[in-house]
Amino acid sequence: MAFAGTVLAAREVAAQRGALATFGKVIAEPGGVNGVSAAVHAWLDARAADEETLLDTVTTIRSACLGFSQEHGVTVSVRQESAAPEVRFDAELRDRISAVLGGVPVLPTGAGHDAGVLAARVPTAMLFVRNPTGVSHSPAEHAELADCEAGVSALAAVLEELACR
Repeated sequence: MAFAGTVLAAREVAAQRGALATFGKVIAEPGGVNGVSAAVHAWLDARAADEETLLDTVTTIRSACLGFSQEHGVTVSVRQESAAPEVRFDAELRDRISAVLGGVPVLPTGAGHDAGVLAARVPTAMLFVRNPTGVSHSPAEHAELADCEAGVSALAAVLEELACR
Protein backbone atom coordinates (compact mmCIF):
# COMPACT_ATOMS: atom_id res chain seq x y z
CA MET A 1 0.00 0.00 0.00
CA ALA A 2 2.87 2.37 0.75
CA PHE A 3 4.22 1.91 -2.78
CA ALA A 4 0.78 2.36 -4.36
CA GLY A 5 0.34 5.61 -2.44
CA THR A 6 3.77 6.77 -3.55
CA VAL A 7 2.96 6.08 -7.20
CA LEU A 8 -0.21 8.13 -6.97
CA ALA A 9 1.60 10.91 -5.09
CA ALA A 10 4.32 11.00 -7.74
CA ARG A 11 1.72 11.48 -10.45
CA GLU A 12 -0.10 14.24 -8.53
CA VAL A 13 3.04 16.08 -7.38
CA ALA A 14 4.58 16.07 -10.84
CA ALA A 15 1.34 17.27 -12.47
CA GLN A 16 1.07 20.14 -9.97
CA ARG A 17 4.59 21.29 -10.88
CA GLY A 18 4.42 20.75 -14.64
CA ALA A 19 6.98 17.95 -14.29
CA LEU A 20 6.99 14.23 -15.09
CA ALA A 21 7.49 11.41 -12.61
CA THR A 22 7.09 7.73 -13.41
CA PHE A 23 8.08 4.39 -11.96
CA GLY A 24 9.20 2.57 -15.10
CA LYS A 25 10.93 -0.30 -13.31
CA VAL A 26 9.43 -2.13 -10.35
CA ILE A 27 10.52 -5.43 -8.81
CA ALA A 28 8.18 -7.03 -6.29
CA GLU A 29 9.60 -9.87 -4.17
CA PRO A 30 8.87 -12.70 -4.10
CA GLY A 31 6.76 -11.77 -7.10
CA GLY A 32 3.91 -14.24 -6.77
CA VAL A 33 0.66 -13.41 -8.50
CA ASN A 34 -1.48 -14.13 -5.45
CA GLY A 35 0.90 -13.16 -2.65
CA VAL A 36 1.71 -10.09 -0.62
CA SER A 37 5.12 -8.71 -1.51
CA ALA A 38 7.79 -8.81 1.17
CA ALA A 39 9.75 -6.08 -0.62
CA VAL A 40 9.29 -3.70 -3.52
CA HIS A 41 12.21 -2.13 -5.37
CA ALA A 42 11.20 0.78 -7.58
CA TRP A 43 13.03 3.32 -9.72
CA LEU A 44 11.60 6.83 -10.02
CA ASP A 45 12.33 8.72 -13.22
CA ALA A 46 11.58 12.40 -12.68
CA ARG A 47 12.02 15.21 -15.19
CA ALA A 48 11.30 18.92 -15.08
CA ALA A 49 12.02 22.05 -17.09
CA ASP A 50 14.55 23.29 -14.51
CA GLU A 51 16.68 21.93 -11.67
CA GLU A 52 14.72 23.72 -8.92
CA THR A 53 11.40 22.20 -10.01
CA LEU A 54 13.01 18.79 -10.34
CA LEU A 55 14.49 18.94 -6.85
CA ASP A 56 11.20 20.14 -5.37
CA THR A 57 9.29 17.39 -7.17
CA VAL A 58 11.61 14.60 -6.02
CA THR A 59 11.81 15.94 -2.46
CA THR A 60 8.02 16.10 -2.18
CA ILE A 61 7.59 12.59 -3.60
CA ARG A 62 10.24 11.27 -1.18
CA SER A 63 8.43 12.95 1.73
CA ALA A 64 5.12 11.38 0.67
CA CYS A 65 6.81 7.98 0.39
CA LEU A 66 8.22 8.26 3.91
CA GLY A 67 4.80 9.28 5.20
CA PHE A 68 3.12 6.28 3.57
CA SER A 69 5.81 3.95 4.92
CA GLN A 70 5.18 5.15 8.48
CA GLU A 71 1.42 4.91 8.01
CA HIS A 72 1.70 1.28 6.84
CA GLY A 73 4.55 0.21 9.14
CA VAL A 74 7.07 -0.58 6.43
CA THR A 75 10.73 0.34 6.05
CA VAL A 76 11.84 2.53 3.17
CA SER A 77 15.31 3.16 1.87
CA VAL A 78 15.80 5.90 -0.73
CA ARG A 79 18.95 6.63 -2.69
CA GLN A 80 19.77 8.56 -5.83
CA GLU A 81 21.09 6.20 -8.45
CA SER A 82 21.76 8.71 -11.19
CA ALA A 83 21.10 12.30 -12.16
CA ALA A 84 21.73 14.05 -15.43
CA PRO A 85 22.18 17.80 -15.62
CA GLU A 86 20.03 19.86 -17.96
CA VAL A 87 21.25 19.70 -21.55
CA ARG A 88 21.26 22.88 -23.57
CA PHE A 89 21.35 22.28 -27.29
CA ASP A 90 23.05 24.70 -29.65
CA ALA A 91 20.69 27.66 -30.23
CA GLU A 92 22.15 28.60 -33.63
CA LEU A 93 21.85 25.04 -34.93
CA ARG A 94 18.34 24.73 -33.48
CA ASP A 95 17.26 27.94 -35.21
CA ARG A 96 18.80 26.86 -38.53
CA ILE A 97 17.00 23.54 -38.37
CA SER A 98 13.71 25.25 -37.57
CA ALA A 99 14.20 27.65 -40.50
CA VAL A 100 15.05 24.83 -42.95
CA LEU A 101 11.90 23.01 -41.88
CA GLY A 102 9.65 26.04 -42.23
CA GLY A 103 9.55 27.20 -38.63
CA VAL A 104 8.63 23.95 -36.91
CA PRO A 105 7.98 24.15 -33.17
CA VAL A 106 10.97 24.06 -30.85
CA LEU A 107 10.35 21.55 -28.07
CA PRO A 108 12.11 21.24 -24.73
CA THR A 109 13.44 17.81 -23.86
CA GLY A 110 14.77 16.13 -20.79
CA ALA A 111 16.17 13.45 -23.00
CA GLY A 112 19.37 11.71 -22.07
CA HIS A 113 19.92 10.58 -25.65
CA ASP A 114 23.28 10.42 -27.38
CA ALA A 115 22.62 13.98 -28.51
CA GLY A 116 22.66 15.08 -24.88
CA VAL A 117 26.09 13.54 -24.39
CA LEU A 118 27.44 15.03 -27.63
CA ALA A 119 26.11 18.50 -26.74
CA ALA A 120 28.95 18.93 -24.25
CA ARG A 121 31.49 18.80 -27.10
CA VAL A 122 29.87 19.70 -30.43
CA PRO A 123 26.90 21.76 -31.65
CA THR A 124 23.94 19.45 -31.25
CA ALA A 125 20.18 19.43 -31.79
CA MET A 126 17.41 16.86 -32.04
CA LEU A 127 14.59 16.22 -34.48
CA PHE A 128 11.44 14.59 -33.13
CA VAL A 129 8.98 12.44 -35.05
CA ARG A 130 5.34 12.94 -34.11
CA ASN A 131 3.94 10.29 -31.83
CA PRO A 132 0.16 10.66 -31.38
CA THR A 133 0.05 8.97 -27.97
CA GLY A 134 3.16 10.51 -26.43
CA VAL A 135 4.19 7.07 -25.14
CA SER A 136 7.97 6.87 -25.33
CA HIS A 137 10.60 4.19 -24.71
CA SER A 138 7.93 1.52 -24.46
CA PRO A 139 6.66 -1.35 -26.61
CA ALA A 140 3.45 0.71 -26.88
CA GLU A 141 5.30 3.57 -28.59
CA HIS A 142 4.03 4.13 -32.11
CA ALA A 143 4.48 6.55 -34.98
CA GLU A 144 2.59 6.41 -38.26
CA LEU A 145 4.59 5.55 -41.38
CA ALA A 146 3.82 8.97 -42.88
CA ASP A 147 5.26 10.67 -39.77
CA CYS A 148 8.40 8.51 -39.95
CA GLU A 149 8.80 9.41 -43.63
CA ALA A 150 8.35 13.10 -42.77
CA GLY A 151 11.08 12.72 -40.13
CA VAL A 152 13.47 11.15 -42.65
CA SER A 153 12.72 13.91 -45.17
CA ALA A 154 13.30 16.58 -42.52
CA LEU A 155 16.62 15.01 -41.53
CA ALA A 156 17.70 14.84 -45.19
CA ALA A 157 16.80 18.52 -45.73
CA VAL A 158 18.71 19.58 -42.64
CA LEU A 159 21.78 17.53 -43.56
CA GLU A 160 21.72 18.93 -47.10
CA GLU A 161 21.55 22.51 -45.79
CA LEU A 162 24.37 21.90 -43.30
CA ALA A 163 26.57 20.20 -45.91
CA CYS A 164 26.06 22.92 -48.52
CA ARG A 165 26.40 26.06 -46.42
